[in-house]
Amino acid sequence: MGKVIAVASGKGGTGKTTAVAALSSCLAVLGHKTLCIDFDAGLRNLDLALCMTDFAIMDYMDVVSGRLNLTAACSESSAIPNLFFLSAPSAGVPEDIDKAALDDMFEEIRRDFDYCLIDAPAGLGSGFKLAHSNVDMTIIVTTGDIASMRDCNRTASAVRQLGVTNLRLLVNRVIPKNLKYIKTTIDDIIDTVGVQLLGLIPEDRNVFLALHENIPLILFRKRASAYDYLDAARRITGEDVPLQQYK
Repeated sequence: MGKVIAVASGKGGTGKTTAVAALSSCLAVLGHKTLCIDFDAGLRNLDLALCMTDFAIMDYMDVVSGRLNLTAACSESSAIPNLFFLSAPSAGVPEDIDKAALDDMFEEIRRDFDYCLIDAPAGLGSGFKLAHSNVDMTIIVTTGDIASMRDCNRTASAVRQLGVTNLRLLVNRVIPKNLKYIKTTIDDIIDTVGVQLLGLIPEDRNVFLALHENIPLILFRKRASAYDYLDAARRITGEDVPLQQYK
C-alpha cells in the first residue's frame, strides 16, 4: 500500500509548495509512482512548481464527486516519468466535501501509487484539517526565522491533535551566515519546532530560475538544492542518508 504525506507550514513564504514539487519529482526520479495533490482551493499554484500548468485540467473534486475516476482525473508529467498531479478546485470550501468519498479516493490512491504528497494550505483552518484527514505522515516546512519556527511549532501541535503521530521537519532556504549572525543553529530550530529532522535545503536562486524557465528543479542545468531534496526523498523511502552539515 502506498503512503500519503501532507506537507504543511505555519505561514506562507517557507517554500512549502516548492518543497512538495521537488520532493515529489525526486521520488518519481527514484522510480516511485508518485501523485501530488494541491489542497489549497482557490489559491492553487502547485501546477506551476511542477511545471504542469498545461496539464492541470481536472481537480480532486471531480474524483470525490464521482464525475471521473482517479486515473482519468490525474495528469501525468511529460518531463518526469512516474510523476502525476491532481489539482485543487478553483472554488468551493472544505465543508462541502463528502468525507466518506474523500476516504474512498485515498484508499484508491494507496492502491495505485507508491507515494502521494499533499500540498496543505498555510494556516490551521478547515483546508489544513481536510488535508490531514487521511495521512500517514506530515512534513512541516520552516525557515530559520523566529516567526516561521514559532508558527511551525503550533502547526506541529495542531497536526498531533488531528491524530498524526509521524512528523518530520524540513528546514528550507537555509543561509548559514544568517543563522550565524542571529546565533541560531539547526539544533535550535529542531528544538523550537519539536519535530524530527528530515532534511536541510539551502537558499538557491536556481529554484527561481528553474520555475521561470518552466523546468523541474531536478532537471535544471544547475541543481544545487535539487540534490538536497533528492537526499530528503531518499530518507522518506527509508534510506539512511547522512545530513549535510551547516555551521
